[in-house]
Amino acid sequence: MLTAENLKTYIESALPCEHVQVEGDDGRHFQALIVSAQFQGKSIVQQHQLVYKSLGDRMKQEIHALSMKTLTPEQWAKQS
Repeated sequence: MLTAENLKTYIESALPCEHVQVEGDDGRHFQALIVSAQFQGKSIVQQHQLVYKSLGDRMKQEIHALSMKTLTPEQWAKQS
């Protein structure tokens, strides 16, 4: 079964991130907060596409739902 920690590792291994937080305990539905400089200058859709790309086929097979909030480091700093 896929865990939140597995998902966090998959994202971090494929996308340079300053912060990743993933929650979800049923193995199929997850919520994620992802902070990456790679999101700079990109629309929300483009940011989410980068995350989906980092997860590859897992989005089609293992993950039923992924709700995410994507932020640049600057946006993250303003929220803290």
